[in-house]
Amino acid sequence: MRVAIAGGGSGGHIIPAVAIADELKSARGAEILFIGTPRGLESRLVPLAGYPLSMIKIGQFNNVSFATKARTAVDLPLGLIRCGMLLREFKPDVVVGVGGYASGPAMCAAILSRIPTLAFEPNAYPGLANRLVGRWVSAAAVNFPQAIKYFYNPQVTGVPVRSEFFHLQPRPAGAAPHLLVFGGSQGARVFNTTMPKIAASLLAAVPGLTILHQSGARHVDATLAAYQASGAPPERWQVHAFLDDMPRRYEAADLILSRSGASTVAEHCAAAKPSLLVPFPQAADDHQRKNAEAMVEAGAAQMLLEAELTPERLQQSLVSLFADRTGLERMSEQTRKLALPDATAHIARMVRAIMR
Repeated sequence: MRVAIAGGGSGGHIIPAVAIADELKSARGAEILFIGTPRGLESRLVPLAGYPLSMIKIGQFNNVSFATKARTAVDLPLGLIRCGMLLREFKPDVVVGVGGYASGPAMCAAILSRIPTLAFEPNAYPGLANRLVGRWVSAAAVNFPQAIKYFYNPQVTGVPVRSEFFHLQPRPAGAAPHLLVFGGSQGARVFNTTMPKIAASLLAAVPGLTILHQSGARHVDATLAAYQASGAPPERWQVHAFLDDMPRRYEAADLILSRSGASTVAEHCAAAKPSLLVPFPQAADDHQRKNAEAMVEAGAAQMLLEAELTPERLQQSLVSLFADRTGLERMSEQTRKLALPDATAHIARMVRAIMR
């Protein structure tokens, strides 16, 4: 089996793509080729995973200037030609598009070449590349039921998540409440600036509460200084640039304050952890808001929009959530129902099924 995997850009696209590649290689003995761009995270993560990566030149269309859109429009036909050449050379049995910059041209080239195609869509609202090819693919693996309507032959598979997230120990009865705050690898500025402002009063309002805050490397010094100046008891909060062993961090948490990217939300579900989600407002097509809305609709989370987030609103929301232990347990159960531990194997089976 030969499989080309196209797309990337952000970790939300490329990390699941590498997991799919690993499953296809280990379970099916597949030969893998990634197609990406120099600007995306795939340029670093794919070689680290041991897979070949062919590059095309293609830019963004969403949330960029007219000049950038014009350059992308010029690059697009060249990218399509380049993808056609790569596919003729590699001769894949299936092309998997994971969204992102390179996915559109590669999937279009595969469809025109009558190569079976599988679209992978982790968000509740598909990105531009997947929306354009969704009706023409052989099949689609989606994370949210809300995305089904955009694709031909879709199945809800979930997002590949590390197996450790599905096997966490429950919180001990009577344990002091613990809040985990993170905004992805870069941190989230709104959390870094707002949480220190409410730290002292939040800790006073929620007896025994402790806070673990991941700030990102660029903001760790400023965030740490803000907590230190807040007057909050230093033994009840920690600030780190990065957090290692995320399953263990999830295991210790009663509530998570985070963004709502697809991989983050999938980890919440795998760990069965309730969350207060603050979507990143500049995300393409506002997809993080759509993800958060899907979680809220399922009773698995609450959402607070960044435009409406004030120190007072954030503290009110957190205090209210911690005061309702039964409500947190109910959210945890609803979150658990959304978990799909077989996602990676399910997607690999779909790839095999559409092969000629």
